This record gives sequence, structure tokens and C-alpha cells, in this order.
Amino acid sequence: MVKLSVNGQSSEVDVDPATPILWVVRENLKLAGTKFGCGIAQCGACTVHLDGKPVRSCSTPVSAAEGKNITTIEGIAAEDGTLHKVQQAWIAAQVPQCGYCQSGQIMTAVALLQKNPQPSDAQIDAAMAGNICRCGMYNRIRQAIKAAAGLPDVRETLA
Repeated sequence: MVKLSVNGQSSEVDVDPATPILWVVRENLKLAGTKFGCGIAQCGACTVHLDGKPVRSCSTPVSAAEGKNITTIEGIAAEDGTLHKVQQAWIAAQVPQCGYCQSGQIMTAVALLQKNPQPSDAQIDAAMAGNICRCGMYNRIRQAIKAAAGLPDVRETLA
């Protein structure tokens, strides 16, 4: 048995400790927001937070999460259902196209803003570089992160 804290809820799961967090979250805990992308920690679709830090859940064994807090995309909204400011900005900037990478992109963006509440474009690009968007929405992703940070969009300042 592996004891976990996921989105503030304690759980025990009967899995091999080497099982990736991704599969425990999706299959055992039925939290389907975290996506399987590449399976080799290269695309970022599976990003969750482990004690506040973004990790690739497809390659992180569940044993690494014992005694730590896992936060998935389902766990970032407020208890009353109010979306996180990054989720709100994502919607306002119309970031999602196919939407497949979005939970991982959002989790990475949330971690960035927790660490650096006013990132520059270069810092945003560096933090988000490991997350692949097949639809190429990188400019909108940057725009949404800046909006969530309360930073002006360059397009607004040029108008």
C-alpha cells in the first residue's frame, strides 16, 4: 500500500511503488485531468505538482510522492469552484485549441507564477520550454501567463 495526499485528500492505493504517479492518479484515483502524452517526460502533458514543484508524472514513481503533496489540475481551483487565475487567463486568451496539453501547460504556469509572480518574457519562455503544444499556441500561452501575473501584453502597450 502506498499512502498519498492528492489535492488535499489522503488516499491509500494498492500499487507497485514503481508505478508512475500518472497512472495512479488517472486509474486508481479517477482524476482524468492529467494527460498521458509521450511517456518519457518530454512533452509536459502529464505535469503535476509535488510539494509545489512541477514534475512529470509519467516518469515519477508513486513511491517518490509518499509523505508529499500531489496537486493535479483538479486541485488548483478554489474550494468554491472558482477557477485559478491562470485557468481564467487561459480561457480569456483562448489558449486551448485541441486542449490535450493544457493541464500540463497550466500546472507549469502555476508553478512559475508561484516562484516568480512577475516573470519576463524570457523567464516565461524558459519555464514553459519543456511543454509541447502540438497546436503551436505558445504566444497565447505567454499572453495568458502575463495576464495572470497582471503584466501588460505588449500588443496592448503598442495600441
